[in-house]
Order: sequence, then C-alpha cells, then structure tokens
Amino acid sequence: MRPVVVYGASGYTGRLICEYLRELNLPFIAAGRDKDRLREVLDRVPGIETADYEVMEVEHETGALTELFRGASVVCNTVGPFITLGDPVAEAALAAGCHYLDTTGEQDWLLHAKRKWGAAYAAAGLLISPGVAQMYTTGEIAANLCLEHPGMDTLDILVLWEGAPTIASTETIFAILAADWFHLAENKYVQWDPTARFEVTVPGRHATSLALPWGGMCHPVWFADDPRVSTCRAVGGVMNRDVMEAVAATTMMVQAEIKTLPAEQQGPALAAIAEQWQTGMPPRENPRLNTSVDSVYASGPLGRAHCVIHGNSNYKQTGLLQAWAAQSLVQQAPRRTGLASACQACGHRELLGVLRTFGLVLEPVVTVAR
Repeated sequence: MRPVVVYGASGYTGRLICEYLRELNLPFIAAGRDKDRLREVLDRVPGIETADYEVMEVEHETGALTELFRGASVVCNTVGPFITLGDPVAEAALAAGCHYLDTTGEQDWLLHAKRKWGAAYAAAGLLISPGVAQMYTTGEIAANLCLEHPGMDTLDILVLWEGAPTIASTETIFAILAADWFHLAENKYVQWDPTARFEVTVPGRHATSLALPWGGMCHPVWFADDPRVSTCRAVGGVMNRDVMEAVAATTMMVQAEIKTLPAEQQGPALAAIAEQWQTGMPPRENPRLNTSVDSVYASGPLGRAHCVIHGNSNYKQTGLLQAWAAQSLVQQAPRRTGLASACQACGHRELLGVLRTFGLVLEPVVTVAR
C-alpha cells in the first residue's frame, strides 16, 4: 500500500500535490470519482513517469473511502466545499487510521471539524489538519516568527495574492458566504460584519489594496488555543481590485437576498452564483506574475513585531505544503494530535524551510521594536 492518498487528484491543487510528492519521492494513490479523468490529468504532470503512484476511482461515500484509505498513512483531501463534502472523508480517514490534511479556506468547516472530529482523532493518536494551504499556512508561519519574540498577544494578519481562483476555490468562496464569520478578541470569538471591507497598505507597493474578512480565515481558530495570543484578526483576498469589488458587492447581495431564504435553498442559490463566476481552469502559475504577500503585525503592551513573507505561485505553495506535511507524517509522529494546524503539527520553521528550498518564498523580513 502506498502511504499517501491524494483525494481529488484531478483538480488544480490535487495535481500539484501529486507533482510535489513525485519530487519528494513519496509513493501515492491519486484518487477521485473518474478514473479516466485522473489518468488524463496525471499524464500531464511533469516527470510523472518517474513517480511511484496508482490511479484509483472511488465513490464519495464513507465505506468506499475507508476501503481506499486502509493501509495508507495520510490522506490529502482537496474535495470541497468541505462543509458539505468533508465529513465522509474525515470519517473514512479516522476509520482507516490515517492522518487527514485538507486545503480548506472555510472557517465554518474548521470549527465543525474541531467539534466533531478533534477529540476522536486525538484519542486515536491521529492528526486532522484542515487549511494546509498558502492562504493560511504561510501567514501562520509569519505570525509564529513574530511570536518568537515574547510579549506579543495580538495578531493583525493580511494575506494577498495575484492570480485567479480555481473552480474549487470559487465554489468555496461562495459557500462561505452562507456562514457566520469570526475573529478572536480577548480570547472570545466575535462575529464579523460580513460587509466589512478594508483599505490596506501592501508591503513593497505604493498602491493600497482592498481586503475582506474572506470568511473569517483559519488563523483565529488556530490561535484561539495558543496561550500567547488573545486577539487575532485576519483579512485577505486577491490583489485585483475589480475582483475584490465584485466579491464585496456579491457579499452584500447574498446578505440581502440569499441569507433570507430557507436554509435548504441557500446552498443551491450560492452554487448557481459560483457557476456564473467560473471561467474554467486557470493556467499553470507564472512565478513572475502570480505573487503573494503575507504580512503580520504582532503587538503587546510593550512590544511590536512585523513580519512580511513575499512569495510566488500560491497554488504551488499549497501543493508543496501538503506534500511535505504528508512526508513528515509518514516519517514521524506529529507534534500535536487531534485538530491542529500545519505549523502546530510540523513546525513553522520546518515549513518555512521547505518553501525556501523550493524557491517559493523570499527570506522573511522581520522587524522588532521594544
């Protein structure tokens, strides 16, 4: 049995995970609902002829997924929206004795997974780690670099990137519009105004950008259990202002017209909007054009720190983070079991090192004042 299963391998991010598993020389199963589609996609992965992998077709159902996962060590799940599709995969991974990673940006799925699966995974000595992705993990690395300097208890996080969302990311963006979003204030979750918007200063640029709460992001959930942190707010989005203005306008429309519908009608209505936004699979990332910036201000009563991580190819960052976290979990036990972030389970310095090794981020710029 190969140690890693990439579920949803035919998607944009799934194929990148497979690509980096090949570079790490880690055998894997590429799984999904359509075997022919999987083979077609995997055949186009650069250097795939040197990989040790198998293509498997499976139904999105707990029993079938459990049988597929049995004997593996790690499941990398890219099949979302996770709030509607995640439970069968999490249940199957637990039943099969596998660690679970996914790429979610859905704060409501993270909170749900913590309540429903966290204790069960911990009891089994397993890790469930949603949100292993550039938009969350790279910013979490920056936050942890700030927190290496004692006395900081407040995190102000900004995540921006240049590029176009994939089909799956677009579906997720609109799925989270039906949820309530939270930031952390003095160790309590406080609900965002979903129409909130921020004009933010982008490190390295003269121009400002528009940022949104983006569903609340994953960071407030991760740092809610960190004794160093009492307050955490995260905002982000893409650097294309026209796209962000459209997302903001759509959010207002959803609040006025869709969240007033019965609960069972909201999902289909949001899916219909997401379909209108989709323009097909975006091209492979160009590191000259597809850049990212993660900026974190940390503060305390008598301390200040600022960390900026400039990078490129945010989907490649996600693929690498998933593949390396899987490799770490195959080779050694996680630092924390149950629900935990990639940094909490694998180490923020280790994750930064692998992003640097593969040329996806610059050396972080950390400024400290006391």
